[in-house]
Amino acid sequence: MDFKKDIILENERVILRPLVEEDFEHLSDFSINEPTLWKYSGDPANGLDRLKKYMNSAFEARKREDSYPFIVYDKWMKAYAGSTRFYDYQDFHRTVQLGYTWYGKKYWGTGLNKNCKFLMLQYAFDQLGLKRVEFRADANNTRSIAAMKSLGCVMEGTLRTNVLAETGIRRDSVVLSIIDFEWDGIHRANLLKRIQQLNDRD
Repeated sequence: MDFKKDIILENERVILRPLVEEDFEHLSDFSINEPTLWKYSGDPANGLDRLKKYMNSAFEARKREDSYPFIVYDKWMKAYAGSTRFYDYQDFHRTVQLGYTWYGKKYWGTGLNKNCKFLMLQYAFDQLGLKRVEFRADANNTRSIAAMKSLGCVMEGTLRTNVLAETGIRRDSVVLSIIDFEWDGIHRANLLKRIQQLNDRD
């Protein structure tokens, strides 16, 4: 992955472009008015100070060539919807994780997430030639886990008490993944068919 290059992923529904400092104003409304978006996050962005810290952390990770953060623009609603990223990129092992994903609540259930994930999975497997894409979620975050399974992710297991949550309580993390031959064999076609159905419905 070329971390110095501007990676832009786009289809008829959504644009994912690199997160930049000027995007603070696009995301600040979510930070102020939707604090529960980060209930299960290990790096919450509720409140402007935390949003600034969240973004700076994302920029530093990109400089380390570990993560590539995006801002999400919903073309149909003509508005910025949230953020997502590639992270824990390991070139030698040909793996990456997808996460740090959040959207304003009005975008939930609209098909936006499947469009974003399709573009990211397509880039990871078809452009970068990666072998494995991993996802993680708080074991209590049933909504996020269900969304990952709907993409075709296989649930591999649970990392017990592996993350210290903001509350001071340690959390369990569920690990899911998609492997390259699964993407080639069925998931690409199934997910593309599903998002086309969602886009046609909306």
